[in-house]
Amino acid sequence: MYNPYFVTGLIFFVGIILIFYTFKRVNGKRRNVYTELPDAFIEGILLDKIRFYLNLSDVERSVFKERVQYFLRKVKISGEKGAIVTDCDKVLIAASATIPLLHFETWAYENLEEVIVYPDYFDERFDTQSDSKNVAGMVGSGAMNRKMVLSLPALRGGFDRYVDGNTAVHEFVHLIDKADGVVDGVPEYLIPKELIDPWMKEMNRTIREIREGDSDIRTYAGTNEAEFLAVLSEYFFKKPKKLQDEHPELFALLDKIYNRRLEV
Repeated sequence: MYNPYFVTGLIFFVGIILIFYTFKRVNGKRRNVYTELPDAFIEGILLDKIRFYLNLSDVERSVFKERVQYFLRKVKISGEKGAIVTDCDKVLIAASATIPLLHFETWAYENLEEVIVYPDYFDERFDTQSDSKNVAGMVGSGAMNRKMVLSLPALRGGFDRYVDGNTAVHEFVHLIDKADGVVDGVPEYLIPKELIDPWMKEMNRTIREIREGDSDIRTYAGTNEAEFLAVLSEYFFKKPKKLQDEHPELFALLDKIYNRRLEV
């Protein structure tokens, strides 16, 4: 015999079960998206791979590790196109994000939700099979807004002590530059107002020298103001003594911009 109350109750019960498992599945995915790593593991990677970390005081190291953990909990890191991203790679990414902003009490990459890692270099359309693939990292826009793409070889190579640059740090500096709404080589998110004019004058002067072939700074820094800031920041954090010796004016300005006061 048809019982409408039984049917209604059954539908309600099934609905509750479906909602429960859907909620559980979604939350399960969310938990698995982000990374929780033991402090000892992170400390080992930082000591082994991050020369910047070795020069920090004990207090600074503690803050650095906390911020690495915070980044890993808040930003999704995923491998695509067959890239196998290890926990070590994730620590390298989080460390790259932490380096430029370590000496600011309030900091966050509010304009970043996900770091996507590709197994190789790619072109401007994110194609890793292209004959013209030469992009090591990129901050996304449009459909890729709030995302960063990194080449796995470039990420790892950036922490080779014999290499001047660091692709991941380069891209995080672009994000810092972008935080004020304009990617123009003047990170108003960080830079004190009194430094804007001196920085712009030194930046424009050096870009002219690069374009005229009168500078030893790598030519990509002369592409535009945004790339100049990113490239010089790579030098500043990777080889500060070299930058100070060869370009003391730029070193002094970056030292103030990043609130670093580097001892070299």
